[in-house]
Amino acid sequence: MAAVSVDLRRIHSGKVRELYDAGQDRLLMVASDRVSAFDVIMAEPITDKGRVLTAMTVFWCEEMADVAPGTLLAVDPLEISAALPGVTLPPEWAGRAVLVRRAEMLPIECIVRGYLAGQAHEEYERSGTVHGTTMPAGLRLADQLDEPIFTPSTKAAEGHDINIDFAAAADLVGAEAAETARDICLELYRRAAARAADVGFILADTKFELGYVDGRLALCDEVCTPDSSRLWPADQVVPGTTPPAFDKQPLRDWLAAQPWERRPPPPPLPDAVTAALSARYVAAYERVTGRSLHDWYGATA
Repeated sequence: MAAVSVDLRRIHSGKVRELYDAGQDRLLMVASDRVSAFDVIMAEPITDKGRVLTAMTVFWCEEMADVAPGTLLAVDPLEISAALPGVTLPPEWAGRAVLVRRAEMLPIECIVRGYLAGQAHEEYERSGTVHGTTMPAGLRLADQLDEPIFTPSTKAAEGHDINIDFAAAADLVGAEAAETARDICLELYRRAAARAADVGFILADTKFELGYVDGRLALCDEVCTPDSSRLWPADQVVPGTTPPAFDKQPLRDWLAAQPWERRPPPPPLPDAVTAALSARYVAAYERVTGRSLHDWYGATA
């Protein structure tokens, strides 16, 4: 997303999202089409990625509001504009911008894993543990775990997050908050995984962010999107091998095959890679939600 002029103070620029102070304990969160891998932002945008992340998050917040309240106040561009008198929003933000309540964020990433993959698999191969917890012997990549597990990590201001066990999370946020976050996230995962299974997907793992609003933990940031989750076609999962994924894994795989040291600048992405990623994001949204992205705000003819 190109730089734009807007009458709001930008308070944070992340790998994908921009955060603006909207006053009255509100934030305007804008999801761009940027994509990152190995903590490096690629130069090329992924068409419609920001719209997918926003639309999918709104869908899940609506579906699971009985488990944890969301922070969303407005997603319709006209409603956002009405709530921010005197502020002119760029037209390209339609479908990518949401007005949310400001939350007091928990300083942990709330990850739930139902299958062995990614960093959890790498740790298991080294030590037989996942986030420091001993796991059954003989597990393979992409094996389903006996039960979904809550595996938190720290939030690093710079560099990589650090995987921690539940006791360390309780030390950071307090036992009551850690237990509540764990219970919320496990139920969110079960709901989302069941919905994914109904349309032929496996939700291998996903990351939630929680924060306090009016004294209650609420869902913040993105929810069960291809950026925050591993989503696998169920009929193509073979334990012991890396499943094809409706997430950023194809980008990671392509980058891993390049002579690149995983630091800026990244290699230019071929059109075929960016087009394939865009198609996967859109397909993930449409299959999981049963909705057409064309019906979401910001669609082009």
